Amino acid sequence: MHVKLTCSVELDCCPCCDCGQCCCGSSTAGSEPRDASSELGDGTDINGDQTYYRKQAQTMSDFAADSTLHGLPHIFPGSPLSVRQIAWALAFVGSLSVLLYQCSDRVKFYFQYPHITKLDMVLAAQLDFPAITICNMNMFRWRQFTKNDLWYMGKPLNILDENNNLRCSEYATSGDIQALKTKANFDSFKPSPFSMIEFANRTGHQIESFLLDCKWKNFTCGPEYFTPVFTRYGKCYTFNSGTPNQPVLKTLKGGIGNGVEFFLDVQQDDYMPAWGESDEVTFEVGFKIQLHTQEEPPFIHELGFGVGPGMQYYVSTQEQRITYLPAPWGQCKAENDLTFDFAKYTTSACRIDCETKFVVSQCGCKMVHMPGSFPICTPDVYVECADQALDFLVKSDNKKCVCDTPCNTTRYNLFMSHVKFPSEQAVKYLARKYAKREDYFRKNTLVLNVFFEALNYETIEQQKAYEVASLLGDIGGQMGLFIGASILTILELFDYLYEVLKDKCTERRHQPRSESNAVSVNLEDCKRDNSRAPLS
Repeated sequence: MHVKLTCSVELDCCPCCDCGQCCCGSSTAGSEPRDASSELGDGTDINGDQTYYRKQAQTMSDFAADSTLHGLPHIFPGSPLSVRQIAWALAFVGSLSVLLYQCSDRVKFYFQYPHITKLDMVLAAQLDFPAITICNMNMFRWRQFTKNDLWYMGKPLNILDENNNLRCSEYATSGDIQALKTKANFDSFKPSPFSMIEFANRTGHQIESFLLDCKWKNFTCGPEYFTPVFTRYGKCYTFNSGTPNQPVLKTLKGGIGNGVEFFLDVQQDDYMPAWGESDEVTFEVGFKIQLHTQEEPPFIHELGFGVGPGMQYYVSTQEQRITYLPAPWGQCKAENDLTFDFAKYTTSACRIDCETKFVVSQCGCKMVHMPGSFPICTPDVYVECADQALDFLVKSDNKKCVCDTPCNTTRYNLFMSHVKFPSEQAVKYLARKYAKREDYFRKNTLVLNVFFEALNYETIEQQKAYEVASLLGDIGGQMGLFIGASILTILELFDYLYEVLKDKCTERRHQPRSESNAVSVNLEDCKRDNSRAPLS
């Protein structure tokens, strides 16, 4: 009987004969035969083909046939290349190019951080009435000056010359000159210590004298409804300040009858003589008015509006609540990181905070209206340093004290009209009632009415125009339109790539062993082992 021997070298086990049994290189008598058709421990079958314990990755054709991505089954049908496949491939590449362009455009638009502005009108059951700050444009009443006041303040106010003599001006009236001559006689005068804050408080216009009448919803409101506050105009007063002893007034209706009315006296006779230009001497006559929230300090020299004598003013207002977006959609500021103790961050508070720090750094002292525990500037430093420092901030085009807009702010729109006041008939009655001359009322008095136009407020809100959800929605829509893909389709691609990488890694771990480690099986061993096997 002829025995056909088929042996492989460099293998741990090898098929030896056509009996279907396998002889191992180190086999001995009585060893158990193995089926030649079974897979061997190192991944080598009887034909020498390499197989692996892990499943091979799908071919591109198989993946295309199973993929939900539109067009791929027509590009890789598993048949030889055809014109139809080329057409489908061009269509797929074109659609993919348009998709990538649209997606990149949407991503660029998202990173521009666009926003929209939403306006709305909201009806309210009641509204907090705004705080109203009133300042006389004249800072000091010169008739209240003492000799000591004139000694220290005469030169800064251009009343005295360098030798402390009364400055005679062609613009001065004989009455002014006569009134000042006595106070300007400094023979054997010994000045006493001077306090700028005490001087400003005493010589400023007093609410008890310039408020002739006040009505809130037709109820009388006196000086107790006002809180003193210092600004660049000196001593001012805030109506409805919201301090602990002044609860915030509320209104339930719109219209002039549900607001406040002030009858004011500008007291022109107490105005400083304008013998020269100075920041402490005004050329105007009247009051500066500012409407603001209770949490916002007055910044009246920049934000106030003026009213003058001889008129009655009707100021209709509407509350605006404005919401801005922070970076990167906007440039607003939410946190209160101001140095001084303000209720919240506002533009006015930021400006006052910055101006105070700048004046202190330049002059070593602060002005009367500024916060903090720094020493008050002397009159000379006021004129030579502090006033000039503030003028530098206001007039120069620099980036100092440029404050960010708060993310939430409330402001009041104003609609103002006026009529002449008082009438010829009314002036006679007023002269008798207040025991003053008729021409005094024409030159010194005015009436101011402030009220809500309607019981509603306007909201102006910045909103994000394009958020992440919108970006994903646009990209998903473009993917479905051009290539029929979805998130799950993307997962299919990643799954395919994972299988390919896994297959590559498995192939590296199951490389055939080197010749030095293999078992060499010679033909004689196979013959010997074969002779031991029984023949049928």
